[in-house]
Amino acid sequence: MSFRLSRQPVRPFFHPDVAFKLGNSHVPWGRCVVALLLLAGVGGCKRHGGAAIPPQPVMVSVVQQQAVPVDIALPGRTDAYEQAMIRPQVSGVVTAMTFQQGGDVHKGQQLYQIYPVPYQAALKEAQGQLIKAQAAARQADLLLARYGRLLGPHAVSTQEYDNALASAREAHGALEAAQGQVTSAQVNLNYSHVSSPIDGRIGRTIYTVGTLVTAGQQDAIAVVTRLDPIYVDVNLPADEMLRLRADWASGKLERKNGGAAVRLQFGNGLPYDQVGTVALSEVTVSPGTGTQVVRAVMPNPQKLLLPGMYVVAHMREGVNAHALLVPQVAVERTPKGDAYVMVATPDTTKEGQLHHRGKVAMQMVKLGNAIGDSWVVEAGLQPGDLVVTEGLQKIQPGKAVTIMPHPVAKPAVPPAAPVPANQSVQAPNPTPDLGAHHAHTHAKAPARKHIQKSAGRKP
Repeated sequence: MSFRLSRQPVRPFFHPDVAFKLGNSHVPWGRCVVALLLLAGVGGCKRHGGAAIPPQPVMVSVVQQQAVPVDIALPGRTDAYEQAMIRPQVSGVVTAMTFQQGGDVHKGQQLYQIYPVPYQAALKEAQGQLIKAQAAARQADLLLARYGRLLGPHAVSTQEYDNALASAREAHGALEAAQGQVTSAQVNLNYSHVSSPIDGRIGRTIYTVGTLVTAGQQDAIAVVTRLDPIYVDVNLPADEMLRLRADWASGKLERKNGGAAVRLQFGNGLPYDQVGTVALSEVTVSPGTGTQVVRAVMPNPQKLLLPGMYVVAHMREGVNAHALLVPQVAVERTPKGDAYVMVATPDTTKEGQLHHRGKVAMQMVKLGNAIGDSWVVEAGLQPGDLVVTEGLQKIQPGKAVTIMPHPVAKPAVPPAAPVPANQSVQAPNPTPDLGAHHAHTHAKAPARKHIQKSAGRKP
């Protein structure tokens, strides 16, 4: 008996050529698998086809016309109104320090005490020399008077009288010198009491008790600075200076105490609550920069301004009654640096009302000055436009959004000057009342959700 092995390969059960008998026909296994997958996909689409992605919600701000001041912003630095560099006028060891570092001092207040004994001894010696000189002068005057009486009857010669006169004058010269020595010794003794020459605030010191100081040294032992008022120096282009002078002559510039009013803004953007005046301008223009230094005097009662601080000076030219402001958070930049905002346009229902849903578009804008936390828009927007302020990272131009308005934040601006009587303020265009419709739409949301759930159920 012999066995013959077959070399025909064994087909797996799921091989595409394996067929099932359905009725009078045979269907391959592979086609059955594809058909089952298609049926499963169709069933899944029918089950989940009703769930659509909702539009992205965004916060918008309504662009409105507002009256804002028209300012000229100029960067500058503060400078001390008065500053005294305290240096010793006599040499000696510091024996006392009679002030508190960082505190306020008054004119004539003693700051240091230098060892005074050598200068007291020098004063005593000078006073003794003065007494001797006074005695010698007195004796010379008496001799001259006696010779004067004897000269008439020729009791003394003319030569003797001339000698007495010269001796008297020499004695008076020595008296003057002795008086000068006393004054000098008194001054040196007074210099051992180091006092403040001005009112102001004193800084830190590195010369403490026991330190040897010398007369005329380069290093100051203390600095006293007057902080109220304080100077503000700004660099103004020469062409701008000519225009400001024309505005001053025409009365456009705001005035205070007969001068042009100046307001300040700190480097962090916060406004300064005091108003100063322009004190002077340099008589020359820098040939390198083409600018002219303008100095303003600012009140500083709370000592908030310190010398060397960076500030922005504002000179008000008037009021723009029709300015359009947008929050700074709504402004973005293109790679080229151009400013733009995203403007939302609400859809219109069949009844002609504005819907809480809409689309966004990219709008290029031209920006002016910064007023508080807002930008003044010079071109690109109209009153009533809806500018997106929140949700900018999740939207693209042309996409549908859910509009969620919020109250317009008023910028922190200084009080504007009154609008002239002959200048009328145009009322802002009516803005869509999206808040009421938005609430009405959300009130119907549960019913719509219930319909979607019921539509997804199996019959």
